[in-house]
Amino acid sequence: MKDIAGAFPVLPTIFDDAGEIDSNGMANVVEWVIGCGCDGVVFPGLASEYDMLDIDERLTLIAAIGERTAGRVAFVAGCSGQSDAESATLIAAAERAGAAAAMIVTPARKGDDLDAIGDFYAGLADAASVPVMLQNAPRPMGLGLSTRQLVQVIARAPNIAYVKEENAPCGQRITMLREAGVPQLRAIFGGAGGRYITDELARGAEGTMPASEIADLHVKLIAAHRAGDLATVRMLFERTLPLLNMQAVFRWRLTKEVLRRRGLIESAYVRAPGPQLDRHDLAELDQLLAALEPLMREMGSSLDLRQSV
Repeated sequence: MKDIAGAFPVLPTIFDDAGEIDSNGMANVVEWVIGCGCDGVVFPGLASEYDMLDIDERLTLIAAIGERTAGRVAFVAGCSGQSDAESATLIAAAERAGAAAAMIVTPARKGDDLDAIGDFYAGLADAASVPVMLQNAPRPMGLGLSTRQLVQVIARAPNIAYVKEENAPCGQRITMLREAGVPQLRAIFGGAGGRYITDELARGAEGTMPASEIADLHVKLIAAHRAGDLATVRMLFERTLPLLNMQAVFRWRLTKEVLRRRGLIESAYVRAPGPQLDRHDLAELDQLLAALEPLMREMGSSLDLRQSV
């Protein structure tokens, strides 16, 4: 099996104005991200409002995205469940969808029992043979395991092949995990919205899993990293960071508003709770996107700043 690496944007769940899943909008975003040249896609993750989807919605969308990505790019399916049984159902669906890996956040329901956490991951091998990506998310989303704890969990679960590290300082944790020399790990990914991407890549992360609103620019950054063009990596990071900082506050709403302005979706509806963009925020977003427009144009992307609401 080919190891996964590179730019893996996390797809949002697209809804219509009534809060129902917009299949056409989902398809548009998947096709656009693939067209940007990404190495793979992730769905559903934290940036997908996965905890706002019921199990039937998740199963349906995992199957649909697996079908659309098959033979084109790698698909990492998010299989974090509210229970062990739900995670098993999701990882079985990921296998049917041809997923390259199943990403599962450290289950808070296991508390601090590292043996129980490791046994949970190992037990998923009974449901499917898909390699597991342990998403080490900070509390309260995950358990925020230390590197020592992480290594202990991995030792109990031979099906864990990948780690997505999202605890600050992410770069230091990636270095410590590298130095731990865990032989079964095929790759370590960074996350945290791409806000620490230069440090993560410099420390040997094989890839990144940010949100998808500037997938074209993240693809360009990864290509520059692979080419050893550190000046371009630094330039793209510094140019995109203001938008990513804003995304850290407004999360799904920011991602979807940018995708809407890029002409990919009709509605920026969000199910998840969180702060709304007011008129001052939208004015700031206008300025941030105007600054990025030349870079987007270089990538053959579109942006209609007149779509500000």
